[in-house]
Amino acid sequence: MAARAISYLYLPGAIVAGIVVVALAAPLLPLADPVKMEVPARLALPSFAHPLGQDEYGRDVLSRIIWGARASLTVAFLSALLAGVIGTTLGLLGGYFRSFIEILTVRSMEAIVCFPPILLALLVVTLMGPGALTLVVALTILYAPGYARVAFAATLAARGLDYVTAQEALGAKPMRILGRTILPNIAPPLLVQFSLTVAAAMVLESGLSFLGLGVVPPAPSWGLMIRGARSTMEQAPWLLLWPCAALTGAILAFNLLCDRLRDVLDPRAGASNAGWLARAMARVLPDASSGPAPSLLAADGLTIEIETSGGPIRPVRGVSLSLAPGETLALVGESGSGKTLTGLALMGLLPPTMTIVDGSIRFVDRAGRTRDLTRLPEAEMRRLRGNEIAMVFQDPSASLNPVHRVGDQVAEGIRAHRDISRADAAAQAVGLLRDVGLPDPQQRARAYPHELSGGQRQRAMIASAVANAPRLLIADEPTTALDVTIQAQILDLLAALKAKGDMGLIFITHNLAVVSEIADRVCVMYAGEIVEEGPVAEVFASPRHPYTAALIASAPDGVDAQLAAIPGTVPLPHMLPDGCAFAPRCACVVEQCRIATPPVAQVSATRASRCFKWKEVA
Repeated sequence: MAARAISYLYLPGAIVAGIVVVALAAPLLPLADPVKMEVPARLALPSFAHPLGQDEYGRDVLSRIIWGARASLTVAFLSALLAGVIGTTLGLLGGYFRSFIEILTVRSMEAIVCFPPILLALLVVTLMGPGALTLVVALTILYAPGYARVAFAATLAARGLDYVTAQEALGAKPMRILGRTILPNIAPPLLVQFSLTVAAAMVLESGLSFLGLGVVPPAPSWGLMIRGARSTMEQAPWLLLWPCAALTGAILAFNLLCDRLRDVLDPRAGASNAGWLARAMARVLPDASSGPAPSLLAADGLTIEIETSGGPIRPVRGVSLSLAPGETLALVGESGSGKTLTGLALMGLLPPTMTIVDGSIRFVDRAGRTRDLTRLPEAEMRRLRGNEIAMVFQDPSASLNPVHRVGDQVAEGIRAHRDISRADAAAQAVGLLRDVGLPDPQQRARAYPHELSGGQRQRAMIASAVANAPRLLIADEPTTALDVTIQAQILDLLAALKAKGDMGLIFITHNLAVVSEIADRVCVMYAGEIVEEGPVAEVFASPRHPYTAALIASAPDGVDAQLAAIPGTVPLPHMLPDGCAFAPRCACVVEQCRIATPPVAQVSATRASRCFKWKEVA
């Protein structure tokens, strides 16, 4: 892989390296003095002594081309680098922190974009006077907003992904998250921006020098050479050819090199040379309420609220559930029922716009202490999260950081909660990958997420989740994007991991076949509420809520089974009907259902239903 990457970069890299080396070595090369004039030999044709001829003042064109490259490249590189550092920093800060920081950083930079580039450069040159240093300042100011906008947009896209959320959950500081997690992921578009900036800076430097506002004569510059050749193009057209060819060739070479660097350094593009982006690994060691003790987990009246301009809405309302050690509880329902939000609330990972306004979540840790997770400080929650409580998310492609190796990501979770060496954590990570059934775990530990199949990525996510032997594992539709064979393997794996200890499992899914295979009890959710709860066998054999019965009827059961679709859709949280939320879609609806909210009825010692007509439902 490394050999292919090197060969992929060889041609543009050799050209750019050649341009830079020749420009840097100009003082050491046997070149004529670039400012020495021989007026009698002005406009002389190419000769052995002067391979590219002599210009309008008799100066050696080849010498001025090479020395001019020093001026053009120095101005372009310095301005592009300074603009990149300033603009990227502002874009990262604005995209991550948003709010007032965004106004101070990104939005203020956009005022510069309102000025035409050449006029802004002319303004700076007018204020500071012509010269190479002035050009660097002008071009830095001019191109920093471009970097800021690219970094801002890429940061916005990355900040909400699961692997960024995981870093926040581990207690990583914002600057560490920006530098280690977000910046490596947005580096490829920034490299392209650097390429464009270098090319544009070279063009603008040449343009300003052409106008007499850049490099000061008689110092050589490609722009000055084009300016001088313009006045004599009828007598000596070749004098215009050389600086134009040098400028065009350099720009094309830099563009090609940066495009290929982007492909090579981004592991998602198929190469594995981004290791240098993943070397800045630092330790994250987060720091290590009582009531009647549940067996493992007990949520009571959990309600989640979102503040909107039209008033608060509650996508999850009054959810109560419990879990015993070694038990599997399934949360089922259509999309939009509130299953994932309930799981995120249990983990303390709700988005910033959502808050728990009512209810409690009591969890018993390894030491036997009962904690209310809704009232724990974030520092204490971090000690539990990833250690005693873990979650497997639906999409491993979004949960695994694409620019870090799989083994490093598994080991990071281990070291976040245990004081062990990097080598020991790496060895344990390999062992975990072996335990979850990945072939050749040592090789897979060194791989990037894009190099694994969907099922292998999901196994790696499970390895990361169970790395610290959690007491509670929440699996949010971990088999949705996988084919049937891989689904069965993942379910067998979860069952095997649970059987090794007393780990409780909350399995979030809409697949009733999976529920019947893996779960002990089931909670059926609809429009943010639990509408039925009970042992899986009893609920599936004799549902006591019309929604549960409709879900079962809509699931395939045999080749010739008749499927019944549920009419309508799950109502949005801000458009809930009066009375029972399921009433508009229910086949058993009566007038009472449309005007009053049904209470939770105790069907038996182990079953409950939120329905007025639960006795009639079969």
